[in-house]
Amino acid sequence: MWMRATCSIDLDIRIETPFIFMLRPRSGWQQWIGREQYLLTPSVQAVEFTDSFGNLCQRLVAPPGHFSVKTSFDVKTADSSDTEPDAPFIEVQQLPDDTLPFLLPSRYCESDRCTQLASSIVAGRKPGYDQCHAISEYIRRTIQYTPGEGQEIISAWEVSQRSQAVCRDMSHLAIACCRALSIPARLVVGYFEKLQPMDLHAWFEAFVGGRWYAFDPTQSNMDGGRIVVAYGRDAADVAIYTQFGEPVEMLNMQVGLETISGPS
Repeated sequence: MWMRATCSIDLDIRIETPFIFMLRPRSGWQQWIGREQYLLTPSVQAVEFTDSFGNLCQRLVAPPGHFSVKTSFDVKTADSSDTEPDAPFIEVQQLPDDTLPFLLPSRYCESDRCTQLASSIVAGRKPGYDQCHAISEYIRRTIQYTPGEGQEIISAWEVSQRSQAVCRDMSHLAIACCRALSIPARLVVGYFEKLQPMDLHAWFEAFVGGRWYAFDPTQSNMDGGRIVVAYGRDAADVAIYTQFGEPVEMLNMQVGLETISGPS
């Protein structure tokens, strides 16, 4: 199906400020970008590069005053994410090189602290996809999803001690548990058709059965179209923007997603 995703960000900037934005999805085997628009106001020179995780990043210097970024993308994607119960665990020595960074503890996913928790969650489950599904379901059942209330990023271990969390934090805990079982796992940020209220969303992917599969601890199934914007080890890698120097004020952010008949 085709979906149109939009994002508008308004910032108040006191002094000339360098930024890195991460707002452009890219075409891949799971999605195809048919049309896109990226508007900076006031217009400034931007340089795009691809980071080590394959994400499209825009580097610029914003002038003082009001600064806005408006994006719009028409994307062809599936109406649900692939699932594959029984997809097998891949031994570490057989994993592709590019999955290895997603086995290690990271800033918000301290997998070395989650070994006992992960083992208790997956007891009796077949190694691989079924373990990842069990982790996702455990988090969905035991932690209440509370969108819009997670301004402060907390670590996976801190999430495990709480009764409610946002999508990003729930995915951090799932990622840490997967890595504790030697399953590569990464954070995904993008758009999700069924999200209410609409906002950018976070879920996770795990590498089992020779490929990446998506899981979402906030949902009871994987139905609904998704548009991926960025992948990373955790939230530190996938910020929609990073400013350097004096903090800036976000005045407004609006996210939209709708089904369309095709690109226009």
